Amino acid sequence: MSALRAPAYSPSRPAPAPRRPRLTAIDGGRAHGSRFAVVRAPLQARSATPFLVLCGSLLVAALLTVLVLNTTMAYGSYEMSRARTQSNRLAQDIQVKQQDLRAAENGLERRATQLGMVPNEGTTPLDVSAAVAAAGADAAKAGQ
Repeated sequence: MSALRAPAYSPSRPAPAPRRPRLTAIDGGRAHGSRFAVVRAPLQARSATPFLVLCGSLLVAALLTVLVLNTTMAYGSYEMSRARTQSNRLAQDIQVKQQDLRAAENGLERRATQLGMVPNEGTTPLDVSAAVAAAGADAAKAGQ
């Protein structure tokens, strides 16, 4: 069996080439019997200038945007620093005023006794609306 050779496979016919569609003449052509071949229009060379202008303008716009954004952020940073400094100064002023107030409250009773004042034991609340009404009634009687 090993001495026998296998028959080689060979196709009987080569594969047919793809057929081109048949071209027909268009009305108004030269001759009806002639064959016309479709020819592509030559490619026009396009200029790269519009594309380069577009890329350049996008680059310039991006750089200007970054510049404006960076400037705005720096200005905001300076304003925030200035506001923080002013806030710290105001907080220090408030602390100094509160210390002065506490010192004045501590010495108030001592200074009042030195001036001859005595503490009031019986406090009476005043009703201002009643006092105003009574004064208005007294003024009306005096006017009659």
